Amino acid sequence: MKTLLVLLCALLVSVGSVGQAQQQERGPVTNLPLPRFVSMKASEGNVRRGPSLTHRIDWVFKRRDVPLEITAEHGHWRRVRDRDGAGGWVHYSLLSGSRTAIVEKDMLDLHVRPDPSTRVTARLELGVIARIKSCAPDWCEISAGGYDGWAPKSAIWGVGADEILE
Repeated sequence: MKTLLVLLCALLVSVGSVGQAQQQERGPVTNLPLPRFVSMKASEGNVRRGPSLTHRIDWVFKRRDVPLEITAEHGHWRRVRDRDGAGGWVHYSLLSGSRTAIVEKDMLDLHVRPDPSTRVTARLELGVIARIKSCAPDWCEISAGGYDGWAPKSAIWGVGADEILE
């Protein structure tokens, strides 16, 4: 009986740990979820090795509206990464909460509704940056170049697989 009780207690502790692991981490500065997606507000932004102006600039983002994923926060600095996994620290003033995505499939069909059997409104080339209007479980409504439509979430980068946006 004692062994059964010990096993039951161990199981409860284990289930509790899994539940805590599933809770999303929050940024210490903003209390917003980490990781989370944002976009580049500026047309140019330095990416630094660490979270201050004294850290070396590793490279410069030169594309406005490019989606980025924030993975950490420190004061006015956000550690970000792009779709290729390259990252570094960027000042928060260079980032926007406006959501964008990069098309990851060449000649991506945009549909009138989130259904592959519906009419195609446009086709987007690989690498096009689109604005995200909303996202359902498997599809996102996006706009680019004056065209609007629905695309499979799996064909764009800049939104989490489980993320729903209204």
